[in-house]
Amino acid sequence: MSSVNFSWKPGAGWGIPMHELSVVADLFETILDLAARNKAHKVTAVKLQVGPLSGVVPDLLESAFESYKAGTIAAEAALEIVRPPVKLRCRACAAESEAADYAFVCPACGSDDLDIAQGLELILERVDLETDDSDGSAGT
Repeated sequence: MSSVNFSWKPGAGWGIPMHELSVVADLFETILDLAARNKAHKVTAVKLQVGPLSGVVPDLLESAFESYKAGTIAAEAALEIVRPPVKLRCRACAAESEAADYAFVCPACGSDDLDIAQGLELILERVDLETDDSDGSAGT
């Protein structure tokens, strides 16, 4: 089994009602391209980071993934979704904190002049592939 690690961000211009389905369609284009480049005969696992502010609903993404994978070399692939917390960085005092209940106020100084340091992600973190390669490695 091989793992491929890299970052992926979906294309722009999605304004259709089934947002998660279009995200998964774009995701599968990337997954199948990776599989072809690595001469894989099976995709066994996919790991995504989905931030709470990404605009993607993880449960709907999972349903779309399950529907989309049917009949592909990823038909038996497991999907793991990591949900990182929202992290903020205060511009006034440089404190870093997690946004509790989406309260966008610095707990150290009370400022609302904040940058979102984490929570907007939609990243394809890992794809596990089965190849005939005896050393089990895959390029990125």
